Amino acid sequence: MSGGNPCLNCGACCAFFRVSFYWGEVHSDFAVPEALAEPVSFARLAMKGTNQPSPRCVALQGEVGGCVSCSIYENRPGPCRDFEAFDAEGACNRARAAHGLPPLEPPLVAA
Repeated sequence: MSGGNPCLNCGACCAFFRVSFYWGEVHSDFAVPEALAEPVSFARLAMKGTNQPSPRCVALQGEVGGCVSCSIYENRPGPCRDFEAFDAEGACNRARAAHGLPPLEPPLVAA
């Protein structure tokens, strides 16, 4: 990929992982919409659609591997804010592989 945010034509993580977060995020500065979350424990919520055998976040718009976006991007929960495409654990590439997408290569850094 040449420049830009690789997440804008992927969305694999939004259709692979459970997005679980502290319930207080629905009442925070970012205010995750409560209607898009469901309880998973006493103090944790998950984005609807992600706590399923075949997860897909209800906020994901578009087709995985195509042009995608998050309908609540400015109000997305902490795990989404913290997720990195080029993470050391390879979570992004695991999600991409599950959807038949090639792995991302970290961008080259000029010396």
